[in-house]
Amino acid sequence: MEECFFDATTVDPLDSGFSPIPDGDYEVAIVKSQNKPTKSGTGSYLELQCQVVSGEYAKRVLWARLNLKNPSTAAVEMAKRELSSICHATGVLRPKCKEDLHNIPIIAHVVQVADNRGEMKNEIKGWKAKENAAPAQAQPAPEATPPQPTSAGGRPW
Repeated sequence: MEECFFDATTVDPLDSGFSPIPDGDYEVAIVKSQNKPTKSGTGSYLELQCQVVSGEYAKRVLWARLNLKNPSTAAVEMAKRELSSICHATGVLRPKCKEDLHNIPIIAHVVQVADNRGEMKNEIKGWKAKENAAPAQAQPAPEATPPQPTSAGGRPW
């Protein structure tokens, strides 16, 4: 009989760190986004990977899934409303692509919910702009004014 090369009963496992974070408002940024097909194959969803950017839970990752193509018009309407909330929170009201929403600090309202196996997980239930955040939309650059000669008639520099 072959000997086992490792006995996991003799060593404590690492803490995975995957326990859900407590309910609350967290500063996050969308760091990755991807369109994925639904399990049924009848639609697709936009998966947003969000990273907590400050506080005790900095670097923890949360996901949001928006059913933007689905036979259920109610699911699509809810996804569009959530995407609108994200756009308003980021200040990007007309993104040209999903990446336009990346790396902009916003506030996500996070709650713990039980999944279909009864295990707790996090869900993002709301989005809002970070207080004192400047709008993310590009502002036109001010027109440059030509240098004015100094009173002595010299160069301005």
